[in-house]
Amino acid sequence: MARKTVAAALALVAGAAVAVAAPTTAQAAPPGEKDVTAVLFEWNFASVAKACTDSLGPAGYGYVQVSPPQEHIQGSQWWTSYQPVSYKIAGRLGDRAAFQSMVNTCHGAGVKVVVDTVINHMAAGNGTGTGGSSYEKYNYPGVYSGADMDDCRSQISNYGDRANVQNCELVGLADLDTGEDYVRGRIAAYMNDLLSLGVDGFRVDAAKHMPAADLANIKSRLSNPGVYWKQEAIYGAGEAVSPSEYLGNGDVQEFRYARSLKQVFNNENLAYLGNFGTGWGFMESGKSAVFVDNHDTERGGDTLSYKDGANYTLANVFMLAWPYGSPDVHSGYEWSDKDAGPPSGGSVSACYSNGWKCQHAWREISSMVAFRNAARGQAVTNWWDNGADAIAFGRGSKAYVAINHESSSLTRTFQTSLPAGTYCNVQDNTAVTVNGSGQFTATLGANTAVALHVGATGCSGGGENPAAGASFNVNATTAWGENIYVTGDQAALGNWSTGSALQLSSASYPVWKLDVALPAGTSFAYKYLRKDASGNVTWESGANRTATVPSSGLVTLNDTWRS
Repeated sequence: MARKTVAAALALVAGAAVAVAAPTTAQAAPPGEKDVTAVLFEWNFASVAKACTDSLGPAGYGYVQVSPPQEHIQGSQWWTSYQPVSYKIAGRLGDRAAFQSMVNTCHGAGVKVVVDTVINHMAAGNGTGTGGSSYEKYNYPGVYSGADMDDCRSQISNYGDRANVQNCELVGLADLDTGEDYVRGRIAAYMNDLLSLGVDGFRVDAAKHMPAADLANIKSRLSNPGVYWKQEAIYGAGEAVSPSEYLGNGDVQEFRYARSLKQVFNNENLAYLGNFGTGWGFMESGKSAVFVDNHDTERGGDTLSYKDGANYTLANVFMLAWPYGSPDVHSGYEWSDKDAGPPSGGSVSACYSNGWKCQHAWREISSMVAFRNAARGQAVTNWWDNGADAIAFGRGSKAYVAINHESSSLTRTFQTSLPAGTYCNVQDNTAVTVNGSGQFTATLGANTAVALHVGATGCSGGGENPAAGASFNVNATTAWGENIYVTGDQAALGNWSTGSALQLSSASYPVWKLDVALPAGTSFAYKYLRKDASGNVTWESGANRTATVPSSGLVTLNDTWRS
């Protein structure tokens, strides 16, 4: 919950949770050298478990980060999760048994679990929590009383004053005195409880609002003091508290990384990224947690978000290819109201439906996780740029990526350090041949990328990348909550039924894309339609479109929505 957390966090309701006996500790399957975390923001624990098995494990994610599990105030808004009432695992996302089951399932898929942990403050207001606990501000029966709070009972007002930042109240929430022995012990007990359930790490929310020495003391009390530890400490020029103060405790989130990516992808040249990282004044790579967006920044607008279309997607591609920091891939849901909580209370029945964006599973992003794993430990080689918005670089002899952020296609011969052979461009599942000199020639469409690595040396048909069929690409602008679909005269296209129409991906917005398997040689008719959040359908104008699948491969359809 960053310092910029919506002011609506002051609109307070109630919250609490129920305890159950701890099952046996789960043991994570060894994840190897995998440093990418999928942040499944406000997904409930059952949905997280399914994602670990279905997508995160197979893609090579090392970690999944879950939203705060502790009992919190009642209410549908997302920020209620960040106003704890007790340390029971009984929030909106699931009870203790569901949490334990999720940890076990994710470990079975080779994915470790990081918990977003709220230990700086308690809730304001008064009422009954999500687990049944009664509370009022400064009094949380069985947990804390007013004596456990910092003496400053007013809201933080001066980020140039260390005492004001660390002793006063973040957006009016009851500030815990983390210098007090009892409070330190109580927080450590909560984190140790999570460790007993098999948790592998913590994101420490609002770390900047607690002295680094207090956090070091709390960490020293854990059953595993060396546990993975990622601290939210937002950089602010001229502020009294610096994120680098927290590096002694573990990783620190480098917010300047995400802000700079927005500036470059929206307003500057990708050519400037050749020394991105410490060369830009950021913290050391090995202790920095990085991201393109998170739940606070996407709502505050200081970083890119899913609403930025191809800029957002390509920024994620770059982050996962570039050897700086440990990346978080944010995966949330559509919103127009910045306070809106998760659809269906956090239950994700299917990606790309009911508002769930599932960025972690977008092909352009998920395919780069294996790229990063293959390239780990390799320095940047063979950097190339056109002085503007097209760049390419290798990761030693293990991987190579080219990104075209120009408004037109780019054709050139790229120099790599890859061994000769046939590779799969994991961005679109097409074959690329690298010759004995390490070169390949490719044409990149506007706002597309080519990504090759030694772990993908052949392309397979089937799945979302069929050996034969149609590749739909339609340029269509939409309002929030609207999506583009295609249907046609084939069963695979829904037989003209709007209810069975296929939703296209907005990862390259304003171009919507989908590959569909169809038998070679099939001639078919099709048309695009738009659905809003209520399911209302608008067809594009004009006659039905037609196309024919070639004898092998895909027919590529580059269309523009007809108003």
